[in-house]
Amino acid sequence: MLAAVVSEFGGPERVELAEVPVPRPAAGQLRVKVAAAGLNPVDGAVVAGVFGGAGQRLGLGWDVSGEIDEVGAGVTGWSTGDRVVGLHYGPVKPLGTHAQYVVLDATAVASAPTAVDAVTAAGLPLAGLTAARAVDLLGLAPGSSVLITGAAGVVGGLAVQLAARAGLVVTALAGAEDEEFVRSLGATGFVPRGEVPAGPVDGVLDAAVLGGVALGSVRDGGVYVGLIPNHAPAAERGVRVVEQEVAADGAHLARLVALVDAGALTLRVADTFPLGEAAKAHAHLGTSGVRGRIILTA
Repeated sequence: MLAAVVSEFGGPERVELAEVPVPRPAAGQLRVKVAAAGLNPVDGAVVAGVFGGAGQRLGLGWDVSGEIDEVGAGVTGWSTGDRVVGLHYGPVKPLGTHAQYVVLDATAVASAPTAVDAVTAAGLPLAGLTAARAVDLLGLAPGSSVLITGAAGVVGGLAVQLAARAGLVVTALAGAEDEEFVRSLGATGFVPRGEVPAGPVDGVLDAAVLGGVALGSVRDGGVYVGLIPNHAPAAERGVRVVEQEVAADGAHLARLVALVDAGALTLRVADTFPLGEAAKAHAHLGTSGVRGRIILTA
């Protein structure tokens, strides 16, 4: 099969297609014939060498939407032909989801949504699980106020929807041109990018990784949630500072799928590229103004 890989670190030009053996599922695993796979900023970081792995050939891709074509020993509840979405966790791995087939733990997948196509569904796992875990980590009661930075981004936009659904009063920080959009997602307040964030609020979900600037908007004793491990600012004024790290959680993913099918969670696709144009897709990932997830189709 063909898979997008990187053997030398650098920019998009380092992304190459390799012919590799089709993987086989071990006990407790499934093999998925890939229909579509999301391209995330973390993939660009893998290509740049942020996570290490020098001297290895690394596979790319975390999100997948497709159809089960082989079931490993001991797996129950899944059959060949089932349409699924899943998360292939880990930046340093020999194969990712940017391939024609991928093997995942059975606990990492959920039935695919029926309300959207496979391409749209491929943008849900990583961004959805990241946003949902971050909102959960806020630990705020309904009626509490939260500032979400980077609210027009893929993760930030999902976080706005999930936070509003949880009964939180959301102020969105995004580009001025995105005000109408983020308000349509459920934000009741808005701060244009570049202006001093609103405050004091009960919590901040810092999807834009503003760090201390965002922390300064939190009231004494409030909460700050960061999305990138080891990048949160130091705690101060009794503010609880926590960082989320996504996990491959099929049960949680199934709850997000249900929201998509109920029309309560909107997914956005910016552009699609065939797997053979993975390097071109990576180059597009680095351009400004991309709204929504870039998807590779197998």
